[in-house]
Amino acid sequence: MSSSDIIDSWNRASDFINRYIPIFIYIFGITGNFLNVLVLSQKPICFNTSAVYFLISSISSLIAIISGLTSRMMSGYTVDLTSTVEWICRTRNFILYTSRTITLWLIAFATIDRWLSTCINANRRQISTLKNTRRCIILIIIFSILLNIPILCCYQANLTGALRGCYGSTYICRVVTDVIYAVITTLFPLCLMIGFGIMTIQNTRYTRNRIQAIPMVSMSIEPPKTFTNLTRDQQQVKRKINRHLLKMLSVQVTLFIILTCPHAIQKAYTSISASTSTQSIQSAIENFIFNFVTLMNFTASGISFYIYTLSGGSLFRNALFQLVKGIQLKVLCR
Repeated sequence: MSSSDIIDSWNRASDFINRYIPIFIYIFGITGNFLNVLVLSQKPICFNTSAVYFLISSISSLIAIISGLTSRMMSGYTVDLTSTVEWICRTRNFILYTSRTITLWLIAFATIDRWLSTCINANRRQISTLKNTRRCIILIIIFSILLNIPILCCYQANLTGALRGCYGSTYICRVVTDVIYAVITTLFPLCLMIGFGIMTIQNTRYTRNRIQAIPMVSMSIEPPKTFTNLTRDQQQVKRKINRHLLKMLSVQVTLFIILTCPHAIQKAYTSISASTSTQSIQSAIENFIFNFVTLMNFTASGISFYIYTLSGGSLFRNALFQLVKGIQLKVLCR
């Protein structure tokens, strides 16, 4: 097989994954994130601090899929306007990478929030409030916008000799924007997720061991259901919600690491490595890898609903069923 045949094979493979796979990610991602927004807005979930982080991250993931995957699907069938029209190139990538930054940092702060809520120190637990959560979300949004402003200055359309038609106009621009994405947008929040996730598990085990060490005192007469007992029941419900949210968060962090790290590494490698001829086998392989890991990254933005449904226990599924029943009643009443 000649080198031209090998290049054509890799290019056809790239066209195939760009043409068909994004359709499934687009449909399931938009549907899942939209359902996330509806479910996480319901009581009593919406009063939990971690659930608020999940809610806003679902909205930002929805924006990332719509802004980024629409043009990628179109590139498999027609000319990608992102690669030819400069204002679309800059706007699309700014919105895409800003929303990705918001999503990853919100999940990282949700991990920190879970750690605070499981701490033995009461002062740390008191930091985990809805008021502080809203403040953190606002700061993350502002931080993400400022972090990705270089894209508006550096990105340019109609580039030749680059892996993409819409990319940094100079070598310095590519290094700056790609390193920012790889380190600050992706790797740093993932490290926070891992570190605080491990500490949260340690706090949970320590608390469980303390509870098991307390001797159980049997009561021959069942006490009346007073205000104290009601408060205890409410605390049990709150602990159940926290337990399910911790499981949802653990699964999501694990999948985020698997699905987002390859894209960050690939972007850093592309910006630092020397450019190759667009007609070489290496360039065709790099283009395929780029398309594949990019779709993996979009998958990470679209699977949160399915993670919550499978790992959220009865908490998330019951809220979903209540949502469906409420919609059915409204439709039937009309």
